[in-house]
Amino acid sequence: MNLLCGVLGVIYTFEGSYTTAFCLMLAAAVCDFCDGLSARLLNAYSDMGKELDSLADIVSFGVLPSVMMYSLMIDGQGDSWICHVPLLIAVFSGLRLAKFNIDERQGENFIGLATPACAMICGSFAYYVSINPESTLSLWAQGRYFIPFASAVLCALLVSEIPMFSMKFKKGASKRLNTMRGIFLASAAIIAVVTAILGLDWSFVILTVFLVYILMNFTAALLKIRL
Repeated sequence: MNLLCGVLGVIYTFEGSYTTAFCLMLAAAVCDFCDGLSARLLNAYSDMGKELDSLADIVSFGVLPSVMMYSLMIDGQGDSWICHVPLLIAVFSGLRLAKFNIDERQGENFIGLATPACAMICGSFAYYVSINPESTLSLWAQGRYFIPFASAVLCALLVSEIPMFSMKFKKGASKRLNTMRGIFLASAAIIAVVTAILGLDWSFVILTVFLVYILMNFTAALLKIRL
């Protein structure tokens, strides 16, 4: 279901329906979460399941977000070479997933930005811009360099060595890690309330929350705070 949602999302993106494409990305994320949750609850792990998980993720959280950003560039700039820069997100997502599968350091937490987080930033941005064409973000998206620059930053984060906490709560987690998670959840709640008060679209919550997630982890890395 994850893979199917990703493929359908790509199709709807090329048809210009960012709303449906983003909803399909969210559906893929739900399927991806339920897959891992079911495996843990049933203790039903397999090598085939691990490979299928990554293969589905590369489409739903690699190809789909890169195509959505590419399509935004085409809409604003026409067919220019710089419009192809966002497609690198698919390439670096593949590198990220391959690295994750063989990196034994990535157990409870991540090293580098997880592909679903990158996808949510791209998907929510494309969706928000498509339904708010007069917003500041839309003006940025219409520029020649904003999306390519943002794509390059996301590519770098995907394969970076920056430790990033996950939301997989397990027994024995450090107090510092649980504190980071608590701050993140509190920040998400505040963002949701402020967004509602300002009357902004709900996708702005997803976009802002994941940007805060990156900022928190980047700050922790600069301060050398071990999770």
